[in-house]
This record gives sequence, C-alpha cells and structure tokens, in this order.
Amino acid sequence: MEKKTLYQYLTPVLLGVLMFASNFLNTQIFNFAEHNFAVWFVLSVLCFACGWYINKTFGWHFGGKVVFATIVSATLISIILISFFRDYFAANQLLTENLILYSLRNVTLGAMAFFGMALVEVLTMQKHYAVTDEKMKLYDEMLKDAKKEAELEIREARIDAKKIINDAEAEAKNITLKKERIESELKEFIQAEKELIKKYEDAGK
Repeated sequence: MEKKTLYQYLTPVLLGVLMFASNFLNTQIFNFAEHNFAVWFVLSVLCFACGWYINKTFGWHFGGKVVFATIVSATLISIILISFFRDYFAANQLLTENLILYSLRNVTLGAMAFFGMALVEVLTMQKHYAVTDEKMKLYDEMLKDAKKEAELEIREARIDAKKIINDAEAEAKNITLKKERIESELKEFIQAEKELIKKYEDAGK
C-alpha cells in the first residue's frame, strides 16, 4: 500500500520538475532558439498528461490541491533560483520582469495540468450522466409497465368485486324467495289446521 502511494506521488513531483524545467527555455544555459515552441509544446502536453493522471489517482478535489501546491512550490523555487542566478536568466531584463515572466511560465504549465484534470472530470461526469440517463429511461419504462399491470389488476379486482356482489345479490334473492315460500306454506298449513279444527268442533256439536 505504501509503495502504491509513493508511486502515485511521483506524478506531482514530475509535474513540478517539468514546470521548473521551463525556466531554462531561452537562457544562457539552454537556448533552443527556433525549437523553443516545440519544447514548450512538449512540456505543455506532458503537464496535461500529469494532470490527467493526478485526477485519475487523487480525484478532483484532493488532486486540485496537490496541483496547486506543486505550482506554488515550483514558482517559489524558480523565484529563489532566478534571484540568485539572474545572470543566467536573460540578464538584459529587470529582475522583476524575470520573476513575473518565469512565474507565468510555471502558472501556465500548471493551468495545463488543471486542464487535463478538468477534461477527465468532464468525461467522467458525461459518462456518469449517460449511465444515469439510461437508468432513468429504464426506470420510466418499468414504471409504465408497473402502471399498466396495476390498472389491469384494478380492472380484474373490479370485475371480481362485481361478480361477488352479483352472486351475493342472487343468493340474497334466493333466500328471500325461499323465506317467502316457507312463510306462504306455513300460512296455508296454519289455515288448513284452523279449518280442520273448526270441522272437528262442528262435528262434536
């Protein structure tokens, strides 16, 4: 785990070295003349790649702090170096102009690293939003299907409820009819019994 962490921190160190190396462009120590732009382009691409990798390993928030700290460190070291060895860094210019110029070089390369981080973050967020959008579409389809199933179940429940109600009403009618028939038979039976008793009474007289 410690080796992996140390390996990850080599990228910010490399970024700082690249920013520090930009100080030696067009100086009395290293003068690339017409190749200055090509060398500057390569440094910019490498800083961009460092920012890309830093965002992959450290994330946007902590990685941004690391890159910012690297920019500040490289700029401070460059200012100290130029202040003590200003004869080697375009001596025909004022020290203040040199400090501003070389600080801007470091900041520009640091901005390239931030650009690499931002590009990774944008691509990651786009991928995340694309996945989320697909999930939302799938969720909407599932919701529509669930709604249709719920409507079908409600219709079936209503049909079953109507059937139960109709069966109950029919059963109630049958019971009512049976009750009326039994009551009618009982009345007829009672009436017949009364007539029979009356006949017996008349016969006894």
